Amino acid sequence: MTIASMTLKHAIIAALTAASVILVAQLMPSTVRAQDLDKVKAAMALLQSKAEKLGPAKIEGTDTVAGKTVPAVFFGTTKIDNNFDLVDEVVKEVGGTATIFVKSGADYVRVATNVKKDDGSRAVGTILDPNGKVIVLINKNEAFFGEATILGKPYVTGYAPMHDAAGNVIGIYYVGYPKG
Repeated sequence: MTIASMTLKHAIIAALTAASVILVAQLMPSTVRAQDLDKVKAAMALLQSKAEKLGPAKIEGTDTVAGKTVPAVFFGTTKIDNNFDLVDEVVKEVGGTATIFVKSGADYVRVATNVKKDDGSRAVGTILDPNGKVIVLINKNEAFFGEATILGKPYVTGYAPMHDAAGNVIGIYYVGYPKG
């Protein structure tokens, strides 16, 4: 074997090694995302089961949330607007963040949440991004699991339509974890 062929062989091996390292580095976030999505799906199942234990979802009258008049969401006899027990219980068990949205006209308004605004207060009264990718699936009565931006920050999230007894979408269940 000549020196030139050995140098070429080493160059090819070095290039293949570098390509392998780059490929593994690109694949690693996918593995993390899959694990994160499993975590989000487990948190969603917990939120929904805790809500179901309270009773069926329904709208009954209106309420004021952060100065906005919105439909009042109930699970059974438990009013959820401005009631943080359910979302805080879920977060106490699995971490992350949780929210109950109510459908108010074309918008979905956070009525119970532990997502925080920049000032540290709960983001009640804020709306789901009407131009985001989540709303497209929710409007098709489908869940969304993946990365989403919430109040300017990246999260790994799950959003699932909430139905009343007649099958109408009356709100959204949300869970998520800050990305990072």
